[in-house]
Amino acid sequence: MVSSGASENGAPTGNGLGGSGVGGVGGGGAVGGVDYDVAIIGGGPGGSTCSTLLKKYMPELRVLVVEREVFPREHIGESQLPLIGAILKEMGCWEKVEAEQFPIKLGGTYRWGATKDLWDFEFIPFGQYRDDPRPAPYAGQRMFTALQVERSAYDKILLDHAAEMGAEVRQGTSVREILRTGDRVDGLRLSDGSVVTAKHYVDASGDAGILRRGMGVECDYPGNIKNVAFWDYWDDAEWAVTIGGGATRIFIMSIGIGWMWFIPVRATRVSVGLVCPAEYYKSCGKSPEELYAWAMQQDPLIVKHTKNARRGGKVTSTKDWSFIAQRMVGENWYLVGEASGFADPILSAGMMLTHAGARELAYAIMAMERGEHDRAWLCEHYESLQRRRINQHIRFADFWYAGNGCFTDLEDMTTRIAKDAGIELSPKEAFRWISNGGFMEDIPGRAGIGGLDVAGAKEVAGRFLGAEDAQEAVGWQVNDFNVFRPNLEGAERAEYPVYRAGKIVRVPCYKRKQFTMPLMGAYAMWLKMMERTSDITEMCRGAMAFYQRERGMPPARANFELQQAIQALEVMVLEGWVIGEKDPSRPLLGIRSKKGDNMIHENRDVRVG
Repeated sequence: MVSSGASENGAPTGNGLGGSGVGGVGGGGAVGGVDYDVAIIGGGPGGSTCSTLLKKYMPELRVLVVEREVFPREHIGESQLPLIGAILKEMGCWEKVEAEQFPIKLGGTYRWGATKDLWDFEFIPFGQYRDDPRPAPYAGQRMFTALQVERSAYDKILLDHAAEMGAEVRQGTSVREILRTGDRVDGLRLSDGSVVTAKHYVDASGDAGILRRGMGVECDYPGNIKNVAFWDYWDDAEWAVTIGGGATRIFIMSIGIGWMWFIPVRATRVSVGLVCPAEYYKSCGKSPEELYAWAMQQDPLIVKHTKNARRGGKVTSTKDWSFIAQRMVGENWYLVGEASGFADPILSAGMMLTHAGARELAYAIMAMERGEHDRAWLCEHYESLQRRRINQHIRFADFWYAGNGCFTDLEDMTTRIAKDAGIELSPKEAFRWISNGGFMEDIPGRAGIGGLDVAGAKEVAGRFLGAEDAQEAVGWQVNDFNVFRPNLEGAERAEYPVYRAGKIVRVPCYKRKQFTMPLMGAYAMWLKMMERTSDITEMCRGAMAFYQRERGMPPARANFELQQAIQALEVMVLEGWVIGEKDPSRPLLGIRSKKGDNMIHENRDVRVG
């Protein structure tokens, strides 16, 4: 047996012979040769989400969470995306989180792209948000918004909830060694000298990657950006936008050498940080404190809204490099959250990736315990989904950064991004692909990424280019054709896992090269329509009838679903699942996503002076 050591901060201390075997010094009374069914390293959102769902759906499982800190403790990564709300509801802790009345996130205000003018991206169309009383249930408009959370309080709520659900939580306890035999984990040696053993081991330790490092897993760094981040907290700062009930938007402000975030996390507290290239920090000659103080004076809005505020006085810094672990699953171990990979925070996706991945891992472990699916199939799909999802966000973050350049630079950058993904495209083809493609799996059955649907991505691309409208910038492929037919040549029929109410449901899918198309939602609906007709007008009529008659939707909701479905059809065309043709005798769709719509538009409510 090999004993792989790790220091308290996660740095490997080398490998050697020795250590304790399975069933060694125990942590709580071994049953069946092990102390626990699942041992989780890390009590942040990844560990809390995984342990809570395990105990919710299989309360008989013995689940241990080992956390080296004692909560509450400060942590970066306060801005969420709407998908997290559904996961909190499933965990049974939405009401506990909502009771804290963290600021409601309606979107973001940006100074980014080809213009210095402010523009907004919102989850709910501008002016349609209602100032409902709080705390509020997870229903109605709150299903489409997100939160901006003070992580010290948020993480404690989640970890305490996991304990209330029946998980054993040990705070102030570090993992000192990963005891292993080959690719199998034999146990965890803790800071108190004891060894705990389990059937399944989960690394939810974040960037420290305690188990990842202990098992010798290397990382790839596919992104084009290597940044560092510096931040502090401010009390009594003014919120730039307050829309009743604690609803607001975050600020993302380009300042030339990098960008600043301004995130309200409490009624009187904001997180303000700087992200800049590591090379700039190394060459600027400033200490973190000096660089942060200088950056705080570079944006007039941040100056204005912190003018009468009090700083916490401690600048914290970290490297901010996108990476993906080369392996996320082993013989009896799994990586989740930032232990498995990290995408640059420009899209505020970090917590969503962690919560979603931890949920999916909990489902996979439960399926293994029940013997419901083949373990190899479960592990392959868990890892491939995390890998594709992180890669999508890394690619789109690279695109976002390139959006501060000119059109030619942006085209060149998207060509390199596509090539890194294994796709050979011309500059214009690559630009169109990265502006829309790879969007099939953030929410299976819909097309979107990082809170943006396809129309939103096109609109953002238009703003990066300074184009008058998104049609001019990237266009809609579906507008070029009016006859559509499936193209499944060379595609392999497979099965795709969908996670519902504690069970994994196998859904048919097609796989071809790096693309996967689950046969669910809008994708399945369009293929069904194409069995009857190839005419887009008839297809849209059939889709409206499907949503109204088979799904029982009122006309307004059915029309909204049709708009979302057309965006999914756009992705199907871009990824080659559907071939389009043009019949001059038939009308075209004429889809447009104009600058200034109600969800992405010029800012209307922030004043600099």
